[in-house]
Amino acid sequence: MPKRVLTGTVVSDKTDKTVVVLVERKVKHPLYGKIIRRSKKYHAHDAENQYRPGETVRIEECKPISKLKTWTVIERVDTHVAPEAAHA
Repeated sequence: MPKRVLTGTVVSDKTDKTVVVLVERKVKHPLYGKIIRRSKKYHAHDAENQYRPGETVRIEECKPISKLKTWTVIERVDTHVAPEAAHA
């Protein structure tokens, strides 16, 4: 079975060797048909602490590293850093 790969935005890098990635998806409401945004946060392993909030990254499923971490960051897709994150 292939590993799942998701793309999302880094929202937190406060913990050592871990980033929190927000992944958004769009789903259609089953009754009304309106497109709704759904989001979920994933804890991903960042061995070198190189990713910052606001960057778009690609994460891949892996074996459990800790209680919350079962994803690892593969690559940086976009380096656009949010203005509020740049001043912090």
